[in-house]
Amino acid sequence: MFQLKDIDVMILCGGRGERLRSVIGENQKVMALVNAEPFLNILLKDLARQGAQRVILCTGYKSEAVEEYYHRSNFGLAIEFSKEEEPLGTGGAVKNARNLIKSNPFVVMNGDSFCSLDFKKLFQFFLTKKALLTIAIYKTGADKDFGFLTIDDQKAVQRFQEKQEAIQGAQTYLNVGVYIFDQEIFKLMPKEKKFSLEQDFFPTLTEKSFFGYEVKEPFIDIGQPERYVQAQGYFKR
Repeated sequence: MFQLKDIDVMILCGGRGERLRSVIGENQKVMALVNAEPFLNILLKDLARQGAQRVILCTGYKSEAVEEYYHRSNFGLAIEFSKEEEPLGTGGAVKNARNLIKSNPFVVMNGDSFCSLDFKKLFQFFLTKKALLTIAIYKTGADKDFGFLTIDDQKAVQRFQEKQEAIQGAQTYLNVGVYIFDQEIFKLMPKEKKFSLEQDFFPTLTEKSFFGYEVKEPFIDIGQPERYVQAQGYFKR
């Protein structure tokens, strides 16, 4: 059985956060303050609480600010940095950090969202399904700002579509932004340096060992100003 202390966790921290400019200015999105501390702190503290030991921060826009802060504040975690010299997209960022990954499997997380899921249960699901990729999902109504999935009775992903209208007549699930990959996944990635996990890669994997792990915990995203404001209230409580 895997434990989080044995698993590398990669956090995607390179986005520009264009939609948040009105509330965070030119700051890096993951450094947006939530109750006086960077949003990324919330993710790192939760990982440390659950036993994580090694984290890879994939940086891009404003990478210097991220690296400077987390060289000083690491919450007891061994933190490494994988810097993009040009925007590579979420998939390109993972591929760019491949040489830093020491564990198999490994976890990838979006740096602008938070879900207090139990990683032990996620790993157990991954092992039971003998998965190549498992994605955390949340049952939801229509919201075209997020990626949608449909799954079958065995929790295998049947369809994945990013930020479009929900699939009519089917129970849809939200992409929470937490993934666990077997390292074999790199053999299936596009040859291009720049690509999106959500738009270019995940939709091609529905015939592979691709499973959705349903979470019940609240899902917090700061991608838009109104949700950023909501996050302030949620974490204050």
